[in-house]
Amino acid sequence: LQNSTMRILLSRTDSIGDVVLTLPMAGMIKKHLPESEIHFLGRSYTSPVVACSGHVDHFHNFDDIEKMRDADAAEVIKSWGIDVWIHVFPVKKIARLVKQADVKTRIGTTGRLYHILTCNKLVRISRKRSDLHESQLNLKLLAPLGITENTRLDDMPSLISFNKVPELSERITSLLNPGKFNIILHPKSKGSAIEWGLENFSALMNKLEKDDFQVIVTGTEEDKKAIGSSLPLDNKNVVNLLGKLSLEELIALISFSDALVAASTGPLHLAGILDRLAIGLFSSRRPIHPGRWAPIGKYSHALENFDDCQNCAEGEGCYCISAISPMTVIRMIEAHRSRSA
Repeated sequence: LQNSTMRILLSRTDSIGDVVLTLPMAGMIKKHLPESEIHFLGRSYTSPVVACSGHVDHFHNFDDIEKMRDADAAEVIKSWGIDVWIHVFPVKKIARLVKQADVKTRIGTTGRLYHILTCNKLVRISRKRSDLHESQLNLKLLAPLGITENTRLDDMPSLISFNKVPELSERITSLLNPGKFNIILHPKSKGSAIEWGLENFSALMNKLEKDDFQVIVTGTEEDKKAIGSSLPLDNKNVVNLLGKLSLEELIALISFSDALVAASTGPLHLAGILDRLAIGLFSSRRPIHPGRWAPIGKYSHALENFDDCQNCAEGEGCYCISAISPMTVIRMIEAHRSRSA
């Protein structure tokens, strides 16, 4: 595994935030094996995120592979000429296809029985019990490549070459107010996180001074339906972009905005690596706590209500996240603005 020209594939077929926290792996591989060729297997809807990375050379769409007969899918995978396949997000079907395609080195975790049958390099990782951040846990999967460097969370952004961000269209540029602090609020999470609640987002919107802040509300068409009239979208300083942005446009918008507030979602992680003020609202419950899922980036913050919430500590259902005060968020924004002035 010392051939620096080998083709290495990172397989992560879940959501945007997960993909963002996988990208440091590409940077670490390039650091130690600079001539390697990095491939990424993901879903079509996350391809714009991977496209922003300066370390990933090729993207492969699992949505296409998933539709094929197994024999055909294995042949397509074989045609990519992958030397090392790393199952960052374990999927039984993918593991089976990669073995069928006879990829030489197949890295997986010991926590999946099917990896014992389909992988020839196994790494012992217990994600649920670990105190490490998701991005740090992902790097552990590089050990079979001889890459065992430990990375502090503060140093993680240096491994992300997120330097191919889409240009901002005139339509989106016109929505930003250069005379104000442009803040994106992303209230919903598509079920990927415990949410702060529309009442809290509504209160925050009403407390942000209209002369100082341009508030931009983002989300999907489904989010738009779920939100309905629960937010003061008619406030004069509010721009309603619910259901109106592609992911490419959202990435560009975040990169030109000043801040983003959200629960543990993809847009929060994008804001973090784009060096925007990223304020994440979290439950303390394992394994969804900020120790595992906080956004990475020099202006990233994770807010919890109770560090010692008993229900969260026991892994039980809890909505103590909703008790985080909108004023706590505003104080964090104002502190950032003061430091940046």
